[in-house]
Amino acid sequence: MMVILALFIFIAFSPVAALNQQREISPGEKLARADFEKRVKDYVKLRQSVAGKNLPKLSAASTAEQIEAYKLTSQKLISAARPDAKPADLFTPDIAGIIRGLIKAEFKGRERQELRQTVLEADTQGVPLRVNYVYPETKELTQIPAPLLLELPPLPEELRYRFVGRHLLLVDRENNVIIDYMLNALP
Repeated sequence: MMVILALFIFIAFSPVAALNQQREISPGEKLARADFEKRVKDYVKLRQSVAGKNLPKLSAASTAEQIEAYKLTSQKLISAARPDAKPADLFTPDIAGIIRGLIKAEFKGRERQELRQTVLEADTQGVPLRVNYVYPETKELTQIPAPLLLELPPLPEELRYRFVGRHLLLVDRENNVIIDYMLNALP
């Protein structure tokens, strides 16, 4: 009996079990996540529509100049297709509050200090916190830690989360256009 109890305790409190335990999501959070995912999908559809009509296909043999011209044209087309884009178009107040809560819950004590230190030490000074602006290629791309990435609403391959200081950005992976941002995401 003691062996069974010890085995149960080991399994229940093992790191694998902790990863497999999903936190309960409230109906309000489900709605906010679904709304965010819809907004993200709408952006991706717009992006694909703009690219499909206006951008030539790149091949494996494309030169660096062709790739750079494609990227610059893509940036201009995306910005032109979203002239009224503003902060909180995707990061609505509901999902922003949820994301802040997830970050706060995921990183506590020393882990939060280490995350803040990593994020704040990154060379992101001068990155514009503006929708439809380009994330400068000369600036560091701060990666989102894997445990947090597992908790955040998933993104399609076209988009990435990025920290700039304490702020969280949603950036187009292909052309580095800042799609949206939320202030003070990192506690």
